[in-house]
Amino acid sequence: MLSYRHAFHAGNHADVLKHVVLIQLLRYFGQKDAPYMYIDTHAGAGLYALDDPFATKLKEYESGIERLWDRDDLPPPLTEYIALIKEMEGNGDRLRYYPGSPYLAYKIARQEDRLRLFELHSTESKILQANFRKLETDTRKARGKRVIIQQTDGLLGLKALLPPPSRRGLVLIDPSYEDKAEYRLIIDTLADALKRFATGTYVVWYPLLQRLESRQLLEKLKQFAPLPWLNVSLSVNTPSPEGFGMHGSGMFVLNPPWTLEATLSDVMPYLVGILGQHEQASFTLEKG
Repeated sequence: MLSYRHAFHAGNHADVLKHVVLIQLLRYFGQKDAPYMYIDTHAGAGLYALDDPFATKLKEYESGIERLWDRDDLPPPLTEYIALIKEMEGNGDRLRYYPGSPYLAYKIARQEDRLRLFELHSTESKILQANFRKLETDTRKARGKRVIIQQTDGLLGLKALLPPPSRRGLVLIDPSYEDKAEYRLIIDTLADALKRFATGTYVVWYPLLQRLESRQLLEKLKQFAPLPWLNVSLSVNTPSPEGFGMHGSGMFVLNPPWTLEATLSDVMPYLVGILGQHEQASFTLEKG
């Protein structure tokens, strides 16, 4: 589990789906005056250079963010997504860096909102700290208590933060799933979190794999009903005959904003057309 480095996959099709959904959720939270807390249980390094050896080894961004970068026919939510990343590039429109979820959340958050970021991997945590120090220098903002980064297990650290003081919170759970135990831990963590803070919005990113645990996770997440939920997934390829590799990904949202379904109804057919790598590429959008 601690061998995983997201830089290998930065900007791929899964990041596109994840961050388009996340931006819409954060924008919705920012519509009310009351502050909110954003909690990221697996924050990663925060920012990834696409010319880094990690990113160039697989070049997954070429079949993800790069396919959207110069298009002039993007639906509004994708236009906003690309504009945020271009704004963070700083020097022109060339795609050089890809921001992780913590960077996007920081960019959207207001002064009164709070970010709590967890990353257990020691190297990733140090890079995350360094990236935020540079971000604060570039933006001339001191994070103070606005952003707190901890090198610890985010699924355990989440307990101490719930409920947030403002009673408004968005939790992103985004593990690597390299350890099969993480599937069970996610369900256990959510069950405990909902006892502490039942009105929070919880988002679980998951891979589309042939692995049995992956297929069962979604059904277990749906069992948190009668809480409202929304599930969106993007399959860009067909599963390999051997059953290896990720052919897509999904985002499961507990207590979603009412606006999210309509937004994704417009976005997902477009993403299938642009990011699909096979004629059977597809999306799922369902609610309960």
